[in-house]
Amino acid sequence: MLRKILNAIAALPATLRPTTAPRIIMTLLVKNEEQLLDMNLRFHKAMGVDGFIITDNNSTDGTRAIIDRYVRRGWVLAVIDEPGRDYRQRRWVDRMVMMAKERFAADWIINADADEFWYAPSGSLKNEVADTRANVLRCEVVGMLPQENKPLCEWNETTHEVERRAEMGLSPYGIYGPHPHKVMHRADGYLQISMGNHKVKMLPKIQKDSDVKVYHFNLRGKDAFIRKMINGGRELERNPGKHGGRHWRYFYALYKEGRLEAEYDRVVGTHLHDALRACGGIRTDNRFRDFWAEHCAE
Repeated sequence: MLRKILNAIAALPATLRPTTAPRIIMTLLVKNEEQLLDMNLRFHKAMGVDGFIITDNNSTDGTRAIIDRYVRRGWVLAVIDEPGRDYRQRRWVDRMVMMAKERFAADWIINADADEFWYAPSGSLKNEVADTRANVLRCEVVGMLPQENKPLCEWNETTHEVERRAEMGLSPYGIYGPHPHKVMHRADGYLQISMGNHKVKMLPKIQKDSDVKVYHFNLRGKDAFIRKMINGGRELERNPGKHGGRHWRYFYALYKEGRLEAEYDRVVGTHLHDALRACGGIRTDNRFRDFWAEHCAE
């Protein structure tokens, strides 16, 4: 940390200047993301990301083949094979941030998950950072409502916070709660990313809200949800001292009781979609779908 502080102090004269031709590097921490990783890379390349650094944490599906394909294309600049099973997410992301800064000359860094799609209304993330004197941009996260009869690239329904969740019979860990913001940040002045990439320590820290929206595909249908909750619950059961994971424990307990499948309907509000649309919990948003169709579809 001392080295980071000294480097941040040394970079102070240039830290908050606008970057007319910003170089943007995205970091991705992935595990078994073959369903979304190809989409993610193609979308963000079209949105102005210059290169990617990926940490692969023990993937057993086709994730690595996708990574290797984009290494050959020159999009993925570095791959880190992380064998750890203790999910030290903050440490692993920090390692990629420092690599983006020191090896690949990043001006701005976006720390993302494979199920996040960072959308700039201007059509380019570079436009969002080129003129700002801030070094942290706070970005709204928007959940995507699963539409199981459509390919992911055609989803166009978003989910938003509903105040009367319990009254409506929705799950306490459903998709209509508050969505924590994410941040993108400059390389200069960087000190430490937070768990989940929701905050970042900078020296100095000049933060502003941005127009960037993060479309979050955290649920991709009932079968995927059930597999994810069972696997996450088993991982916590193997590591009983692990902090956090309240929602995993909640869903895993329901799985053991044979009630997890029914809970999914409360998670997505299956029988309440008309009421949720009426109160703003579900909204039609075509921006992700339209950008993909125009710039990313093959």
